[in-house]
Amino acid sequence: MFKKIMKGGHKKPSKSDSHDPPPTGNDRNSAPVMVNHASRGGAGGTSVANSAAMAMTPASGTMEPAPLFRDVPVSDKQNLFLKKLHICCFSLDFTDTMKNVREKEIKRQTLMELVEFIQSGSGKISESCQEEMIRMISINIFRSLPPASHENTGQEPTDPEEDEPSLEPAWPHLQLVYELLLRYVVSSDTDTKVAKRYIDHSFVLKLLDLFDSEDPREREYLKTILHRIYGKFMVHRPFIRKAINNIFYRFIYEIERHCGIGELLEILGSIINGFALPMKEEHKLFLVRALLPLHKPKSVVMYHPQLSYCITQFVEKDFKLADTVIRGLLKYWPVTNCQKEILFLGELEEVLEATQAAEFQRCMVQIFKQISRCLNSSFQVAERALFLWNNERIVTLIAQNRAVILPIIFEAFERNIDGHWNQAVHGLTANVRKMFIEMDAELFEECQKRHAEKQAKAKEEEDQRELNWKRLAEAAAQNGVADMVTD
Repeated sequence: MFKKIMKGGHKKPSKSDSHDPPPTGNDRNSAPVMVNHASRGGAGGTSVANSAAMAMTPASGTMEPAPLFRDVPVSDKQNLFLKKLHICCFSLDFTDTMKNVREKEIKRQTLMELVEFIQSGSGKISESCQEEMIRMISINIFRSLPPASHENTGQEPTDPEEDEPSLEPAWPHLQLVYELLLRYVVSSDTDTKVAKRYIDHSFVLKLLDLFDSEDPREREYLKTILHRIYGKFMVHRPFIRKAINNIFYRFIYEIERHCGIGELLEILGSIINGFALPMKEEHKLFLVRALLPLHKPKSVVMYHPQLSYCITQFVEKDFKLADTVIRGLLKYWPVTNCQKEILFLGELEEVLEATQAAEFQRCMVQIFKQISRCLNSSFQVAERALFLWNNERIVTLIAQNRAVILPIIFEAFERNIDGHWNQAVHGLTANVRKMFIEMDAELFEECQKRHAEKQAKAKEEEDQRELNWKRLAEAAAQNGVADMVTD
């Protein structure tokens, strides 16, 4: 990755970097977590403001390049490391490309040297150097994020899918700072007992605040770094989970707009994968109170693949949670949004694949009442619902419980066969009906008979209604409309 940075390029962390399951262990309970609730405000609160105040500008001092590490004896490398950190504390204006050109290049070269020094494993850096390095990193990355585009104009928020991301102009330097932090965290020379004094709860909260950055490159680095911190610093694990919880709560119930929900869910996917069995009550509460309600916001399309993965992980870990998950899905099932409904059907299929027969029986009536409504919905939704019968596991569960399921959805099938305009839906419906006939012809005939009786009864009631209206009209004609009104 460092070679790419030397060339000015950017490489996303590999899949293994962001998805390796963290070590499992007995997590300790921690104190309640408070997350900064200022909307896109200062990422770190008062302490960050103090850190930023220590940052220097070219006006307050002269930036001069420091010697290379290879040009000084080993005994002087720690002092040179501190000097280079001092250079990187200079605050530069990246909104104007023609401003501080010399200083920007000096800082960029110095950051690359620091990254290379940490990556090379030339030796353990002293505790004072570690403290200064985290201070320098904090000065550079912890900042107020720019407001979202609709906040600048006062207009109504637009669809997040249609928004163009606002890229960070200082990214050529920020990327190197993030790379330095990542290399420090993953280094085998980093002693967690020392490092946790500087990568503390306050530092983690400020990192979490930055997940609302609109720049996807920054969120990718944050995701990888936080995942590595979670894996290496066991003492932070309960705190990180609770802090992410609080971000989700605020997103669901207050702002419904956050750029980093998908990345946070990717981290949680790895965390959930490492949960020990039997699953703790705190994890089950997280599923019910945070993950399932994440289906509610309109922007669920932006992070649904990651959310679906987390939900499925819970069911695969503990099959008894299938009933809870399915009922949660049905609770937040969209009514007027076809795109969301198709996503929900896909997620339902994944959950049903991991569902055992006993749990399926507990919620199958509610499931197929909803599927019945989907079968008579828009043609995209109806088509996706019919695709469920392509899944062998789901067909097996349906076959075992056909006596309950077929009567629920039979009428929806008949409506599609009698009058659906879309040929694909019509054909798929005919195939599924044929499948039920082959499963149990006697049951199918019984459902057909009940449907015919229901149709005949409905026709009889309609005819009786027509007759009643006709009689009323005749009575009105005989007595006069005026008499009918006055009487």
